[in-house]
Amino acid sequence: MTTYEYGSPDAATVLLQPVDDHDLSMIEGEVAAIRELAGSDFRLIAVKVDSWNKDLSPWEAPAVFGDEEFGNGADGFLAMILKMAGEQGKTYYIGGYSLAGLFALWAAYQTDVFAGVAAASPSIWFPGFAEFMRENEIRCRAVYLSLGDREERTRNPVMATVGDRIRDAQALLNENGTECVLEWNKGNHFKQPDQRTAKAFAWLINRAKAEHL
Repeated sequence: MTTYEYGSPDAATVLLQPVDDHDLSMIEGEVAAIRELAGSDFRLIAVKVDSWNKDLSPWEAPAVFGDEEFGNGADGFLAMILKMAGEQGKTYYIGGYSLAGLFALWAAYQTDVFAGVAAASPSIWFPGFAEFMRENEIRCRAVYLSLGDREERTRNPVMATVGDRIRDAQALLNENGTECVLEWNKGNHFKQPDQRTAKAFAWLINRAKAEHL
């Protein structure tokens, strides 16, 4: 597993983010945006994903676009991430974009290590995930969800459910006592992923600061 670190190594707030090469090409801009929006010290650990559809998928599912099916490697990938989140006195958040956002949301159902989830334009259309959320209890205090306002306008019948799925997810989480916000961004799924992810992490950091005032 390859990791890339940004920010202050001694910061009490640690952000964990699965990334691919495209994310890494924009990560400096994301870090700068988090710093501008949150104005706080933080450490971001970007974890390179070797097989996106396998490592981030909680269970096997048929291909939704293209011909690459989804694997069930999330358990193993989470186990590796948790090895980075064991230091006492630190607050850990997990987040990501697209399928990494879905993985982050799923991860918070598996462990109470994470104080919050930053799920930017998550692939919440993933087959079976709505049922999973209804049947299980999340183990973090706060969740930030976002979506582009054009993402549900697609001819792909599975991905077109993303708008309804994310609205239902926000309602479910709030009903169950988790603080959850849903922000709508302009554009489709591919517009400004770095800025959307930065807003997600910054919301969690700012929420924690307000909680301690």
